[in-house]
Amino acid sequence: MPTLSEVLAELDTLWPAELAESWDAVGLVCGEPEAEVSRVLFAVDPVREVVEEAVRIGADLLVTHHPLYLRGTTTVAPVGPAGFKGRVVHDLIGNGVALLVAHTNADRADPGVSDALAEALGLRITGPLVPDPADPAGHRGLGRIGETAAPLTLAEFARRAAEALPRTATGLRIAGDPQAPVRTVAVCGGSGDSLFAQVRAAGVDAYVTADLRHHPASEAQQAGPPALVDAAHWATEWPWCEQAAAQLDAISDRHGWALRTHVSYEVTDPWTAHAAHTVAPETPETPGSPEAGNAPGIPGTPGTPDTTPSPSTRTGAPR
Repeated sequence: MPTLSEVLAELDTLWPAELAESWDAVGLVCGEPEAEVSRVLFAVDPVREVVEEAVRIGADLLVTHHPLYLRGTTTVAPVGPAGFKGRVVHDLIGNGVALLVAHTNADRADPGVSDALAEALGLRITGPLVPDPADPAGHRGLGRIGETAAPLTLAEFARRAAEALPRTATGLRIAGDPQAPVRTVAVCGGSGDSLFAQVRAAGVDAYVTADLRHHPASEAQQAGPPALVDAAHWATEWPWCEQAAAQLDAISDRHGWALRTHVSYEVTDPWTAHAAHTVAPETPETPGSPEAGNAPGIPGTPGTPDTTPSPSTRTGAPR
């Protein structure tokens, strides 16, 4: 059975810490280097529900994409406005669970977060969106560019994306002509509106990412193609968890470690419901007016769709 330090040394070859942005907080958060590791859980967010799952399944190591303390802290006390983070630290240490963060170093890695997203969408990857100049092979970098197996309309591609990604309350937001052809696609797992210039320079038909803000998205749409597909941040990064678990499985097999790897199916996207008009209005109505109707999309509202996540019908995606 390997020690934590042995497992971390191997994982550092997958997501070298030096690939992380200067502002990032990656690496080991807590854990005894000489402790033995037999079970590992992968998740996007180091939140209470995920930590409870790690404890419940007997994990010795929790690997998350997002940092627990991105902006630093002066205390890990489990009280006060940020006490939930302190509670996470106390629960992890108290139950002998180490925490490792692979954030922007996993974004830039080969393969990385955007590789997993592109593969989940059924794209054939042709290269990075923003190549890492330090990589002579040209495989590492932010985002990925890929091609669909066959030409699709934007509407068809969006439907396939919605089916391929984990279900969230907000679903997907689309900007563009539904009948526009889509063959080349840029993707960036997580927040991606800082890469619009690179996306436009790549000349792709569509861009899949998350957290698109009003003004950058509006300006990008007014400037013309590509079409925009805006998914939930968590949903665009969750496929990496399966990729990372498979990578550690291969390492474990190579060393004869017999590690047990798990991927969390806990939906940690912060949005829990979506209220929308039953029929898209031609002009905005006043909230509460008869035309506005009920609040469709809120679970339990009569005559409206329930957006509560349900069990998966596709292996490998929390639905």
